[in-house]
Amino acid sequence: MVDGVVRGVLVAPDKFKGSLTAAEVAAHVAAGLRGAVPGVEVETLPVADGGDGTVAAALAAGFDRREAKVAGPLGHTVTAAIAVRGDTAVVEMAEASGLSRLPAGTLAPLTASTHGTGELLRAALDAGARRIVLGVGGSATTDGGAGMLTALGARFLDERGEPVGPGGDGLADLAEADLSGLDPRLATVELILAGDVDNPLTGPHGAAAVYGPQKGASPADVALLDTALARLAAVLPPGFADRPGAGAAGGVGYAALLLGARFRPGIEVMLDVLGFAEALARADLVVTGEGALDEQTLRGKAPAGVAAAARAAGKEVVAVCGRLALPPEALHRAGITTAYPLTDLNPDPAACIAQAGPLLERLASRIAERHLSGT
Repeated sequence: MVDGVVRGVLVAPDKFKGSLTAAEVAAHVAAGLRGAVPGVEVETLPVADGGDGTVAAALAAGFDRREAKVAGPLGHTVTAAIAVRGDTAVVEMAEASGLSRLPAGTLAPLTASTHGTGELLRAALDAGARRIVLGVGGSATTDGGAGMLTALGARFLDERGEPVGPGGDGLADLAEADLSGLDPRLATVELILAGDVDNPLTGPHGAAAVYGPQKGASPADVALLDTALARLAAVLPPGFADRPGAGAAGGVGYAALLLGARFRPGIEVMLDVLGFAEALARADLVVTGEGALDEQTLRGKAPAGVAAAARAAGKEVVAVCGRLALPPEALHRAGITTAYPLTDLNPDPAACIAQAGPLLERLASRIAERHLSGT
């Protein structure tokens, strides 16, 4: 910024879930800014926090798309993508094992498996990755990552020495685990667990109790799943079940930690991987956002991470969103000067979802008027 004039804008939003991808949000905001102030320097960098949209954000930042046919959460074949650049790969478990991969109207809290996530990790290894970012979130599963480990060469056996069934329900029959067949390449890579929850594997704050109901688990299912996860932890090496992040994504975090993963907040990891610091250095104003700015945003979601990094660099941050449920003081504490919700333009949520792109361009014109004066 020179003499109070903004010279460059970095547009770094997350997705508007159910409406626009992060890349689409960024494109509409950039179009609105350029339409209002021709010649303004605008750079787009869609972001994600490790959950749905993580691979898409990496692809938008220049990573290469690699596809693999893997098992979906119910064992059906799905085509999933990973993102690769150099020796770094970004794997999004929701691509293989997410709720979005279940057949329409189907929930399977007891039998959904993470086997496909393990196959994606193997695809990353096959691509020559030496650093793998495993983004977790949006999972359909509560199997403690047993399916993922199985795809990587582990064996989980019942009292008769037979493989147990898929999902957390199968772990109820678990008697022993054999990790001797794990892919040896896992020992040579840096594995990063990127997530925004620090729950343990089991107990009242664990994977089943906190997140099982979101995946369709009844109270009886939750009790069964928690017992099954405890059984899994009992037959595997100790010391991992209570670590922060172990309960992420139905226990995939636990399995990743067992493999030697380092747990980091998802948005911090993704900002590093996407080259956010370099883009930030070229900007005076940052525009971030997501579908709903609410209390969840402040707990490690992408806009909060973007705002924290930008504030540390002395850059002004504004946000766009579909719905705003944070008071100005909470926004300011997070480092966001002002938020611009679509509902300011149209109070009908359904209309905001359907017309999010054009509405974002109108909001961007407001941002230009108020924050780009003199460009």
